[in-house]
Amino acid sequence: MYKFVTFFLFLINSVFAQDGSFDAGMQKNASCQGCHGIDGFRTAYPEVYSVPMIGGQSETYLINALKAYRSGDRTHPGMRAIATTLSDQDIFDLAAYYSSNKRN
Repeated sequence: MYKFVTFFLFLINSVFAQDGSFDAGMQKNASCQGCHGIDGFRTAYPEVYSVPMIGGQSETYLINALKAYRSGDRTHPGMRAIATTLSDQDIFDLAAYYSSNKRN
């Protein structure tokens, strides 16, 4: 059942996806770059862990992850705080930027 739901959500996202802008994403990435743009960066809130690099990640994955943080389906407090400030267009722009940029 989980695979069916995941596939269905992927199809819905693909059909209704808006276009993101690489340039707009580059302008909006300041709050992302502070953690995700530093090789080997570790944070101490809410616990000590290594922050993943997101450059080159799938655009669909990034969109779905940011929307899940925004809705509370994913539960990292820092990411939720940032994601709740993002519009759908912000999310599409950031996903376009990071999926095309392997350095960050």
